[in-house]
Amino acid sequence: MSVQSYKDLIVWQKAMDLVAMIYQVTRAFPKEELYGLTNQLRRAAVSIPSNIAEGHARSSTQEFHRFLSIARGSLAEVETQLLIAQRLGYLSANQLSPILSLQVEINKMTNSLMSKLATNPSSLAPKAELS
Repeated sequence: MSVQSYKDLIVWQKAMDLVAMIYQVTRAFPKEELYGLTNQLRRAAVSIPSNIAEGHARSSTQEFHRFLSIARGSLAEVETQLLIAQRLGYLSANQLSPILSLQVEINKMTNSLMSKLATNPSSLAPKAELS
């Protein structure tokens, strides 16, 4: 099956799930964090599926790979900010665990996709490269 849209990518779908989870838990953060950690965490989370989508829409596999790398950086940013939120007492271990599990899964999938693109560029080529 060829990938016709970024929406077909399981990694994008899971990244969208992560965004929803982040928005859900940050609703309970203190109001004084609205323009601090809450905003920063939400923006980093939104960046993940956004970069996957943008990379897929670009005209080359090399650009797709670069945007996946940016998404991977945002994943690390999200992980760090979640750990900060836990240290500050905004998230319990029970709240944090499923989010971090999904974050790790998305990171592995992103790494796998990047490797696949490096070894077989036409396997999941952006739409512009499909013949």
